Amino acid sequence: MVEVTDIPVEGYESVKRVYDAESGLLAFISVHSTVLGPALGGMRLWNYANEDEALTDVLRLSKGMTYKAACAGLNLGGGKSVIIGDPSMKSQAFFEAMGDFVESFGGSYITAEDVNTKVEDMGIVATRTKHVVGLAGKSGNPSPKTAWGTFLGLKATLQDVYGSDSCAGKTFAIEGAGSVGSIYADYIAKEGGKIIVADIFDESAQRVAAATNGIVVSPDEIRSVECDVYAPCALGGSINDDTISNFKCKAIVGAANNQLLEERHGDDLRDLGIRYAPDYVVNAAGLINVYDEMADGGYNEERAVENMNSIRTNMHEIFAISNEEGISTATAADRFAERRIDSVLASK
Repeated sequence: MVEVTDIPVEGYESVKRVYDAESGLLAFISVHSTVLGPALGGMRLWNYANEDEALTDVLRLSKGMTYKAACAGLNLGGGKSVIIGDPSMKSQAFFEAMGDFVESFGGSYITAEDVNTKVEDMGIVATRTKHVVGLAGKSGNPSPKTAWGTFLGLKATLQDVYGSDSCAGKTFAIEGAGSVGSIYADYIAKEGGKIIVADIFDESAQRVAAATNGIVVSPDEIRSVECDVYAPCALGGSINDDTISNFKCKAIVGAANNQLLEERHGDDLRDLGIRYAPDYVVNAAGLINVYDEMADGGYNEERAVENMNSIRTNMHEIFAISNEEGISTATAADRFAERRIDSVLASK
C-alpha cells in the first residue's frame, strides 16, 4: 500500500509525503519553484529524528536550490527529496518506490544523488522515471565538481578579503572530510594552504590530514580554531547562536547547504567582520554539471567546467552588492537571485 499526502506550504508549489508499506519508504519531495524551469535537486537519505525534522530540511533545501539555480544562471527551479532512514535500509525496492514518487510529479521535479545516495541508486530510480540526472555514463558523481566550484568561490573570497586569491600560507579549518570536503582540502593544500580538519568519522579526517599534511581536531573544536577561513562541508546549520561567537576567522567558504541556521546569522557575520560566501552560490558547480546533461547534444564536460567559472564572477558581483547597499553577503545573494526570478516573472 502506497500513501501519498499533499502538504500545503505557503510559498511552495508542491510538497508531498509518501509512505510505501512494502518497501518501508518514508519520504518527502518539495518543489519550491518552477519559475525558471523544472525543479532539480538531489535525493537525500538521512536518519532524521522525526518527520517534522525531515520536512523542515526538505523545505529549506528546496528553497536553497531555487536560489542556487537562479544565481548560477540556469533555467531550473528548486526542489529536493529527503528519505527518512539509515543507509542500511537501501534496497532495490526502496529506490524503485522512490522512482515512482518522483514520476508522480510529472517532470516538475528532477532528482539526482545527494547525501547517502549514490550514482548506482539513481540508476535504480531511473528504471521507474526519466526525471533523474547524474547517472553513470553521463555527468556522474557531482562531488569533484562541487569541490572545484567551491574552490573558485574561495578564490573570489580570498581576493576580496586579502587582495590576493592565493591559499599559500593561510590556514583553513575544514569541517567534513567526505567526498566534497576531502577534494576541496586537496585543492587548498596543493596551493600551499594549511589544513585543519574534523569529521564525525575520525578515519575520514585522518585520511584527509595524511593526504594534505594537515592536522585533525575534534568536531567540537573545529568551529573555534584560529584560522583564516572556516569551511563547513558537512551538514547545514553550523553557523548559529552557539557557534558564531567562537569563530576565529576572517571568512567562511564551504560546500555545505544551509550553513546559516537562520537568515539573521548572515547579518551577525557581517557585524563581526567575517566575510561569508553564500553556500548556494559557491556550491553550485554540481548543479551546473548535471544541468549540462539537459543541453542539446547531451553532456559535455568541457562546457560544464567552463560554465562553472560563473561562480567566481557571481561572488564578485555579490560582494559588490553587499558593499554598495550596506547589507550582508547572504542578503546580497538573495537579492541577486531574486532579481533574475523577478525579471523572468515580469516577462511572462
